[in-house]
Amino acid sequence: QLQLVESGGALAQAGGSWRLSCAAFGRTFSSYAWGWFRQAPGKEREFVAAIRESRSTYYADSVKGRFTISRDNAKSTVYLQMNSLKPEDTAVYYCAARPKYSGSVYKMDYAYWGQGTQVTVSS
Repeated sequence: QLQLVESGGALAQAGGSWRLSCAAFGRTFSSYAWGWFRQAPGKEREFVAAIRESRSTYYADSVKGRFTISRDNAKSTVYLQMNSLKPEDTAVYYCAARPKYSGSVYKMDYAYWGQGTQVTVSS
């Protein structure tokens, strides 16, 4: 079993920056691909970013150039650096993990999910 714990949710200003963290416990961190998803009020959960065990990265068009996903295998932690924040980035952000070679990182069929952390961007 793999447990994921997100941290860093906050109230941020539009145009500002913030970083989310997701710490993993219980399994070999490097054996997984990691994703960040978000869900705004009244909307479906959507893909934000992902990073494979190879460190290849993938981004939704809405965040490309503004957000950066990274991983620190030594700390078993994945990060989401968010720059140039916009009010439409307001959502609950979830990290998720899937075993490597288990399919598309864009799909939501990840094996493990964190509890979510709220990010609110004020204009």
